[in-house]
Amino acid sequence: MTVEVRPLPRDEVVARFDDLARLRIAVFRAWPYLYDGDMDYERRYLETYLEAPGAFVCGAFDGGRLVGAATASPLAEHKAEFAEPFARLGLRVDDFFYFGESVLLPDYRGQGVGVRFFGEREAEARAQGFSKCIFSAVIRPDDHPMRPDDYVPLDAFWQKRGYARVEGLTTAYSWKDIGASDETAKPMQYWMRDLG
Repeated sequence: MTVEVRPLPRDEVVARFDDLARLRIAVFRAWPYLYDGDMDYERRYLETYLEAPGAFVCGAFDGGRLVGAATASPLAEHKAEFAEPFARLGLRVDDFFYFGESVLLPDYRGQGVGVRFFGEREAEARAQGFSKCIFSAVIRPDDHPMRPDDYVPLDAFWQKRGYARVEGLTTAYSWKDIGASDETAKPMQYWMRDLG
């Protein structure tokens, strides 16, 4: 199958708002996020994101169907939870372009779409004058009861793209897990690449 990957102008992001929300809910429901999402939460999250100056959205399409998406924005314009830990290490928030989600339906994985998502966001970072890209990933314990036996972490994929774990740089972000009654904070580990 052929998947088209391209940046989305703001008006198309707005028009596909519900498609983006449903995609996030579907993909993040799986391990390791276990996100029990709903459209109200998604609307609040995506509206806040779209208001950020410099926000970037890239979509993956099978024909007219949105099957994947990746987002990014200047870290200073992202949610406070993601920027606050940088001051502890003496890092300037304004130096970083933050990669938000990268979500792709399972049937479309292994075809290079994830690589394209990284490439598109790095190109946008350069276009906006950034040389450092960063993202965060949830940390789950190895003995978590919902961890699949065949789970393969994405560490090797990220390392192949030139990203490295930033030791000591973590944050926490809250969402509701599958089967939980309330949101709880999850630890998130940062990964970074210097584009040079």
